[in-house]
Parts: sequence; C-alpha cells; structure tokens
Amino acid sequence: MSYQDKLNYLINAFGGADNFQKLLGVGPSALSNYKSRKHLPLNQAKRLSKIAPQFGFNLDPHSLQIRTSDKNQKTEILLIITGGIAAYKALELIRRLRDFEFSITVVMTEAAKNFITPLSVSALTGNKVYSNLFDLTDEQEMGHIQLARKAELILIAPATANFIGKMAHGLADDLASTICLVTDAPIFVAPAMNPHMWSNIATQENCTTLLNRAVRFLGPDNGNTACGEIGSGRFADISFIVSEIQKTLHIKLNEKIRIGNKSQQKPLDGIRILITAGPTYEPVDPVRFIGNRSSGKQGFAIANACAAAGASVCLISGPVNLEAPKDIRLILVDTAEQMKRACEKELEVDCVVCAAAVSDWRPMQVEKRKIKKSSKKTPQLVLTDTPDILSWVGYHKSRPRLVIGFAAETENLKINAANKRKNKNADWILANSVFQSGVSVFNSDNNEVFFVSKNNVEDWGTNSKETVAKKLTDKISKYFSDIQENEVV
Repeated sequence: MSYQDKLNYLINAFGGADNFQKLLGVGPSALSNYKSRKHLPLNQAKRLSKIAPQFGFNLDPHSLQIRTSDKNQKTEILLIITGGIAAYKALELIRRLRDFEFSITVVMTEAAKNFITPLSVSALTGNKVYSNLFDLTDEQEMGHIQLARKAELILIAPATANFIGKMAHGLADDLASTICLVTDAPIFVAPAMNPHMWSNIATQENCTTLLNRAVRFLGPDNGNTACGEIGSGRFADISFIVSEIQKTLHIKLNEKIRIGNKSQQKPLDGIRILITAGPTYEPVDPVRFIGNRSSGKQGFAIANACAAAGASVCLISGPVNLEAPKDIRLILVDTAEQMKRACEKELEVDCVVCAAAVSDWRPMQVEKRKIKKSSKKTPQLVLTDTPDILSWVGYHKSRPRLVIGFAAETENLKINAANKRKNKNADWILANSVFQSGVSVFNSDNNEVFFVSKNNVEDWGTNSKETVAKKLTDKISKYFSDIQENEVV
C-alpha cells in the first residue's frame, strides 16, 4: 500500500479528517503537508498508535501498518459482488479489507463474472469463490446456509439496482440473494449505478424498504459515473467503506467476546451509550470565541464508568485538557453544530448522556480576520441560538430508550431541573448548582448533584465526579436490567 493510501485509511479509521486533526492537535494545513511530503512525523504516529486500540485496531507507528486488536481472532466477512461496472473496484476493496486481517469469502453473481474473474478474486482472498446455488460439490463443502452463518457481516459491493430490488422483494433465485434471506448477520450495501437509475422512485422505494429492515447503506457518492453522466451513483470511497466495516466489526467483536466469556459478564454488556462532554467554543473571529468553563471531567468520568460496566461507549467531547479514555471511541469537536452533527451520526444507541455544557448562543457572523481593538468603536455582537442537542435527542423519531441530561443552575435548582426534564423530553436530569460551598463546580473534582426523574428527586449530596459517575452508571444498569427482565417475562 502506498503512503498516500495508508494515510487516507488512517484518516478514515480515526473518524475522518476533522477528528484526525484534533487527535493530533494540528490544523488542515499540517495535514495537507503530511500528504504532500508523504511523511507523518514519528511522534505523531506514536501518538496515534496509543489511541488506535480505542478504534478497534493496532497501529505500527514506524510502518503505519494497521492490524486488528485481537491477533487470534479472524473476523469473517462475506462479500457479495454483483454485476456492475464498479465490480473491478471490489478487487481493491478486498486488498484494503485484508489490511485489517479480515477473512473474506466472496460470492459472485453470474453477471459479476462479466467484469472480473473468480480466479482474480480467489487469488486476493485466498479463499474459494462461490456463485452457483445448485453446485453439488459446493453445497457439500460449504452449503449456502453455512456460508451465511459463518459471516460476522455481509457486504454487497457493488450493489446493482437489480440486486437491491431482489433483496427488497425477498427473491432468492441465486446463491447471493438466498444468502441475504437466511443470514442473521448485519448487511451493508454499497450501491453503484447510473444517477437516473439511483434516483428512480422504484430504486428509492426499494432502498427505503431495506433501511426499515436495518440494512446499512454506504454511499453512493456524487460525481462522474462510468456512463459519463454526473450525479449520485458512484461507488463510495473505499477507505470510507473499510472504516465503517472496521468500526462495526470492532463493536460486534467486543460484544461477542463479552457474551462468550460468561465469567466476565458485566451489567452493561451489549448496551450502546453515547455521551457528550466538555464545553463548546463558538468562534467570534480567528482568535476569540464564546465558551464556558466546563472541564469535561464529569462527562469523561461517566464514559469511563460506563465502559468499565461493559457498555460500548462513544464519547463526543468539546475542547478539554483530559487524557483520552481507554476502550472508548472518542470524537473531538469544537462547536455546538459540530457536536450535533457528530451525535446525528452516532445516534443508533440505547442511551444518551448529554453531559456537555453546550454554549447557548453563537455569533450570527464570524469574522474571517481578527477584530482590531479601537478606542472609538466597540464592536457589537449579534447572537443567535445554537442547536439544543438534549431536546433534539429527546424528541427524535429514533429516540434512544434512555435520555439523560444535566442542568447547571444558579438558582431554583430543583424547579428548573424538573422543568428542563419535561421540556426537553428527557428521562432523567442530574442537577447541580454552579456554585457549591462558594466554589464553582467547573473544573472542580467534586460535584453536588440532585437526581431528577419523572416521579422522584434524590439528593446524592457532594461526591467526587468519579463517584457521581458510578452512581449514574448503577442507575443505568438497573434500568436496562429491569427492561430485560420485563421482556423475558
């Protein structure tokens, strides 16, 4: 793999360019220099290698070689290649998936063989290629049911409009479509077709049907297509596909390990939790910003406590001076809008804890140059509201089962917290006074908290933020334990 390819895959594996820059503490110009000079400084590579296990892989800082975290675990991917012109890109996709040491078995449709050969595919995967549902030898060696059961994930890339239609209508007239009906593994679809074919109402209705069945779509991208037309229909960027697959399989593997080792089962095993932490900074100009004094300590403590209890945790944090937590996927942001966009991408969870102190307002206009101080004229800032993330989550059509918020108040603590819980459609609110014993709660190691639910207010008193996090984690664990018991009954 070329240096350029390695860097592109690293950027996607670490959550995209913005997050990659924040993890390294650099700006876009530095990242551009790394690409143009074909050199990532060793100190930065070592920094990434320490963080990499949180994202599901190990990284050699010298070679930038990516390896899965569990060397003894070969995760199985079943790749279905259908008959579109983008089929040739499946060869490169296989190479990049092999970089993560995934074991890949391929099923090709008959149409796919018109674009690439099974021999080429087999040479890259090191495994036999399957295509015929009624091949006696294939069925004896590895029947279609076993092919489906063996896979941790099924990826259809490229997926034609015809194959998407077959999946949506439950057709099973070949090996590939039959496998899609019998599998219980996650299915990812990477479409590639003419822009008019993609936008056709029949295709879009078929895609909506599959989305409602929890099938994940990767792409398509906009741009020039093979037929010469411009629009949405291009095969998605391979590094993006690999990053999404890697992220999903990392979570799935952790859940499998936890379930398989019953002696180490934890109360939040299998529970996905999204946590926001820290402040947001709303820029006024390239130098100044509107923000607050939040340190992020409470949110980070909750993330650590939930992860220790077995949860799969994604932590979205504003600018803080805290060490990245272990075994937690960290996404760094600056502004409220960036935090909301990150939450949108990660909302497929069981619980959300909004512990971030999101700025309520931002300047209507951000100056491109530093505003110069003048004794004659004081600049006037016109402010506008920032996104209300807690309310957005609380009223979302895909609202998680449990939504938790924080309320930092200077007066009428219990009343304001109760009103906030109701108005934001949250389940619980952790309310704390900004001034506790005459000291600001911001950047403090302690927190005095009231736990507010629909029918109850509990005084948790003053504790360390780690203790508050443990108490909240115990509450979350009991909530989901009660749900599981009721569902069994």
